[in-house]
Amino acid sequence: MALALPLASTAAPDGAQQAIIQKAQQAKKEVAAAQAATGPERQKMMDTHMKMMGEVMAQMQKAKPGSGMTPEQMREWIDEHLKLMNEMMGQMMDEHHMMMQGMGKK
Repeated sequence: MALALPLASTAAPDGAQQAIIQKAQQAKKEVAAAQAATGPERQKMMDTHMKMMGEVMAQMQKAKPGSGMTPEQMREWIDEHLKLMNEMMGQMMDEHHMMMQGMGKK
């Protein structure tokens, strides 16, 4: 039993973080599809991605660590939140680069 306790104390992403991770993964697929598309189809996908990003960012801003977490669990929650923030920033940069490429072609 003592061996199971340390494993149980490690914090996996909580329910809210799991939902955010799933939406972020969907947004990543959308931006990848937009990168492969051209013309109006690309713009439509970029618009969809922008909307998805707004939803994910709003959820991330509302996300709070659970009460009663140990300092270690809190640190793990924060680390997971930072990973999500980095993922979102990467997607924003991908979208920005696509927009800049589109401006250069006009």
